[in-house]
Amino acid sequence: LVPFFKTVALYFAVAVGRPPSWLPCLLKCLPVAFLGVFVVLHGISLGQERHSYSRRVLLGLCLSCVGDALLVWPWGFLPGMAAFALAHACYTAAFGLQPLRPWAGAACATLAAAAAALLLPGLWGKYRRWSLVLMVMVWRGVSRVRLFGDLWTWTRLCSCIGAVLFAVSDAMLALDAFYLSASPAYARHAVMFTYYAAQLGIALSVVDSRTMAALSVASEAPCRPATCCPGARTPAPRLGQ
Repeated sequence: LVPFFKTVALYFAVAVGRPPSWLPCLLKCLPVAFLGVFVVLHGISLGQERHSYSRRVLLGLCLSCVGDALLVWPWGFLPGMAAFALAHACYTAAFGLQPLRPWAGAACATLAAAAAALLLPGLWGKYRRWSLVLMVMVWRGVSRVRLFGDLWTWTRLCSCIGAVLFAVSDAMLALDAFYLSASPAYARHAVMFTYYAAQLGIALSVVDSRTMAALSVASEAPCRPATCCPGARTPAPRLGQ
């Protein structure tokens, strides 16, 4: 992760505020690219199911790099948003649908509706559809956290924090793009700081993804007295059986 932190510092020192060119584009993409390298070095394969979480996160990081590059130029705003929508879909697929936690989905839907009404009034439907994709990703990230039991891990909390920070970053980006004609000097820094923190949180969540997948399968398997409960007695067969 050292290259990630170094390139983030380099981006803030050199690229923020520069006119669109290939140098700011490269410096903007490098931190997320190094997070992709971190995911690959942690362990990944194309065929094994235990690496499916890492593969989806890696694909989301790659699509985020494409979105970062496109958003450097004004003409790339809509294609960049499309790339990030696909990245959010990859993260949602990685987070999965279990546990469902509908209360978290209802809370995210309420916040998304309020944000759309305040930040995006009068804009055409594609922005609202994009915000829906984002909020679904946040819902699934929040739903992964298990505060009690054997399946609690700090990396699940990282994915939750990363998803929430993604929403915060995008809300500030929308505010900066559509409401602030002359952005304060710190506005771009705040957007990118929360964005990189969000990507870092999601990337860190791959650390125990294989272990947690095995534990989830084990916790859902039916308990057999001879293996799961060593002290339990197997009932003796009845006569005639």
